[in-house]
Amino acid sequence: MGISVVVTSFFKALGQMGDRRFRRVLLLGVGLTFALLVAAYVAFLAFLNWIGAAETVQELIGEVTWLPDLITWTSFFVMIALSVFLMVPVASAITSMFLDEVAQAVEDRHYPNLPPVDPVPFWDAVRDTVNFLGVLITANLLALVLYVFFPPLALFIFWGMNGFLLGREYFQLAAMRRIGREGAKALRKKHMGTIWLAGTLMAMPLSIPLVNLLIPILGAATFTHLYHQIGDR
Repeated sequence: MGISVVVTSFFKALGQMGDRRFRRVLLLGVGLTFALLVAAYVAFLAFLNWIGAAETVQELIGEVTWLPDLITWTSFFVMIALSVFLMVPVASAITSMFLDEVAQAVEDRHYPNLPPVDPVPFWDAVRDTVNFLGVLITANLLALVLYVFFPPLALFIFWGMNGFLLGREYFQLAAMRRIGREGAKALRKKHMGTIWLAGTLMAMPLSIPLVNLLIPILGAATFTHLYHQIGDR
């Protein structure tokens, strides 16, 4: 199983980009992903200002006067470069928001005989989103120490750690629609290696600026396929 199932699931997700319904969700997701990326960039600048690191940033991109400078080309390219790191929590948030709609579009086309699902209660979805985001942000902040001490391995640490965390989230959300929280947790533990591999293959393009805007929606579709591939094994 392993990588062949992951690759098959990903190419099935890519193959649905011509589907009008799926394409609408994809474009909406890309637009909202970019909006959240801008919001994360603004929050990042505010955080740097709060800890007194704004002068260092100003030396790199010039004096920041908020709205006027946020739309300059220099700041835009800095934001795109920072998206390598900022896109991880953004991808987590987008996946939580769009998973159900993406999964339904995938299932309607590829698994049409499945019974309808009961929607996840709103506050349960909010709780899961906040928990996932909290773990992702905390882990990536702690990983900064490893990046400093092991700079040649920084990218691989980034991919491996976020692949594990994102794979865990993507699969949990996809499986939970069909088999509930506990069933999804048990299945995730059973196939952790495959899920980690799939998450890492999602995390790698998250580190490629602009390409990373597509990954949250494609990731949700990929993990929906992955759940159906391994759900009965």
